[in-house]
Amino acid sequence: MLSSQVLSATAFAAAAQAVSFSVGSTGGNATSPYQYGIMFEDINNSGDGGVYAELIQNRAFQGNDVYPSNTTAYWNPLGSAEISVQNLSAPLSAALPTSLQVTASGSGTTGFSNVGFWGFPVVAGWEYKGSFYVSGGLDGNLTVCLTSNDDVQYAEASVEVASSDEWTQYNYTFTPTVDAPNSNNTLNFTFAASDLTGSANFNLLSLFPPTYNNRDNGLRIDLMEAMGGLNPSFFRAPGGNNVEGLREPYWWNWTQTIGPLTDRPGFPGTWGYENTDGLGLVEYMNWAKDLNMDIVLGVHAGYFLDGTAVPESEIQIYVQAALDELEFLTGDASTTWGAYRESLGYGPWVVNFVEVGNEDSLGGGGPTYAAYRFPAFYNAISAKYPDITIITSYYDVDGVTPPFNASGDFHEYAIPRQMADQFTYFDNYTSAHPILIGEYAIIEYDTGNKTGPEWTPGAPRAFVPFWYGSVSEAIFLLGAERNSDKMIGAAYAPGFQNLNRWEWIPDLIEFDAYPGHTTLSTSYHVIKLLSGTRITENLPIEYDGVWGPAFFVAGRNAVTGSHIAKFAVYNATEEVPFDLSFDGVGAGATGNLTYITAPMNSTNPIGGNIVETHTSTVTAAHNGSFIFELPPYSVAILEIGAAAAGPGHNYGNPSHRRGWKGFKSWARRTATEAGVLVVTVGDCTCIMMSDERR
Repeated sequence: MLSSQVLSATAFAAAAQAVSFSVGSTGGNATSPYQYGIMFEDINNSGDGGVYAELIQNRAFQGNDVYPSNTTAYWNPLGSAEISVQNLSAPLSAALPTSLQVTASGSGTTGFSNVGFWGFPVVAGWEYKGSFYVSGGLDGNLTVCLTSNDDVQYAEASVEVASSDEWTQYNYTFTPTVDAPNSNNTLNFTFAASDLTGSANFNLLSLFPPTYNNRDNGLRIDLMEAMGGLNPSFFRAPGGNNVEGLREPYWWNWTQTIGPLTDRPGFPGTWGYENTDGLGLVEYMNWAKDLNMDIVLGVHAGYFLDGTAVPESEIQIYVQAALDELEFLTGDASTTWGAYRESLGYGPWVVNFVEVGNEDSLGGGGPTYAAYRFPAFYNAISAKYPDITIITSYYDVDGVTPPFNASGDFHEYAIPRQMADQFTYFDNYTSAHPILIGEYAIIEYDTGNKTGPEWTPGAPRAFVPFWYGSVSEAIFLLGAERNSDKMIGAAYAPGFQNLNRWEWIPDLIEFDAYPGHTTLSTSYHVIKLLSGTRITENLPIEYDGVWGPAFFVAGRNAVTGSHIAKFAVYNATEEVPFDLSFDGVGAGATGNLTYITAPMNSTNPIGGNIVETHTSTVTAAHNGSFIFELPPYSVAILEIGAAAAGPGHNYGNPSHRRGWKGFKSWARRTATEAGVLVVTVGDCTCIMMSDERR
């Protein structure tokens, strides 16, 4: 039933104060083609036990004086077996000298099991591919079985083993027919004790599920698909602290991460565990290729996390390692390292960015970095590869600039009220070189009168991203995007958190061995929305208001021809009305409005999602304005496709094919179809609205 209330256009506008702005058609600036990317840091078992799809933990018994080789945590004897780690006189390889030795003190079935990375996923229809090396006195049938902790057998394979003093590799496959309800499963290797004479030694025991793009030694499908959903343009790898190393002589030496797995010794990672380096340089490059990303290649800068800086007399060793790495990646077959890459079956990759070190302004590394470490890398790389953008490992927009006026890497970890104030943070950035926001995140809730996060031990920290913090990140990202001619791009960090073992929280994507637990955080959904619709030319905005609670940028996409506006609404108590127009977009044009929202303090539950996505079509009024509302704590995109942009602004021209009369006819028809009564008195067109539609 219609109410008796009559609203003219003027009265309707007075009912709620809109955020009004107009977007010009000239005078803008080109944006970065990268904008949104991924930063990888193996900080939370996110490489081994994470995106790297290997399912067996401690598969090759790698170790050193930091993390000694052992079997205690991951391997267990079965039946009458006794197991130990041994360094044989004839090891599997120089890189993998330690193996698992098995003896049996009784009869019956014996063997050993692996606990995986906090269990094993069991998915019906997956073909698992396994292998192992063995030497010694085992002759007979060996059974490999995926078994639940309460003895449900999901899949098994039989392998006829005839071992000798020579190392022999055996391969197997199996395919479960039912899903396991969780990842509380082990991988068991069993055989008859009577088939064992003396002892047998095992090494490089491996099991892979299906991998992304079916790559050998590949990556986990669900995590790769999650990353792909962000439409990322660049990939910073092999990480931050991990490229530095704990102390001499341990650093991410790329030459030890390529070639056969038997040639990869691993090294002590910087976050409390041994890196197998199964996820090596080639795997990183394939990762970038598979998701159509440019690589931001991190190279060791002669500095270790314990504060040791390589002396100037030795820095050329690490500079040459970086040059050799670039030759391996980009050189042709006439070069030494390019020829070796070709022998592995790979053509050249493209490298446009190299970052020297990681956060060298911290821990006392700044003086040596500025004095001789960075200049040595800069001079050598720029001389041989002048088209590569070289990035320093730090940049303070407030005035502490890196040496050589190169591109810098800016990291920002904050609380929401701090990041929400940074919409204009990059407006006055004037360097001739673009800046990389290599790491950013909200890491704590607002509490008290704090203006920044606490870094002291035991300080409060959000376990996972939360919605109003994610919206404040959107403000920061939009502020960077409005200055994106000065930017390389931005990457949330860290990207992954294994729910069983982590060193840092919060993170963008949470996971464990069970695929049903993979969780895309609230911040993930913000990035996905903003990254999925790209502005290639920022356009000038005429706006007389103040920033907040509404923040926005606008521009065009040269590929699609779309006009685009992006919004974040923060710290509002009610819906915020908008009234915006684009020069060149006229009456009757239609735009697709998408916004996401969630309860203010909410977080995504494990394996679930509380972020709501709303879509609608908004039609421009007779003056070309798009009028709509966005709720508190929301992030939105309005996109007007090239084919839906309308006839333009020339409404007063009698020859215009729509004109004012045409608009009134269109408006009357549209309103009537919607069940709204339209009343015209003289030149004033009004509407009578029902209570439900008011």
